[in-house]
Amino acid sequence: MVSLSDFLKLIGERIRSLRKEKGLTQEALAEKSGIHYSYIGGIERGDRNISLTTLEKVINALEITPVELFQFHKVDIETELLDKRMLIEAHRSLMIDLSMDEVKLIHRIAKDIATSIGSHRNRS
Repeated sequence: MVSLSDFLKLIGERIRSLRKEKGLTQEALAEKSGIHYSYIGGIERGDRNISLTTLEKVINALEITPVELFQFHKVDIETELLDKRMLIEAHRSLMIDLSMDEVKLIHRIAKDIATSIGSHRNRS
């Protein structure tokens, strides 16, 4: 069961994701919805227990349907992609000062591991 605070955070993350997809700042969304920008920030952080009326204003300002707001799998996919990018960048930072031979060795090892995981996954 999802707690209220977890649900509010989930809604907030989804609103932030949709706002960014639309290329809107918090201030622009606030203006379109008639809600103060600091309140928008509170919604996105999951700090605000917003009313259905406020939620309707946000949905209309984002020009989405209520159903689109509750498609949480998109938040998970975007978060996972961001996490992957951060890890890849961390590896790049670790390897930037290594020699070319060391980088090639790490690449071969990573490739072997990825191939092994793929083979194991296909057998399951």
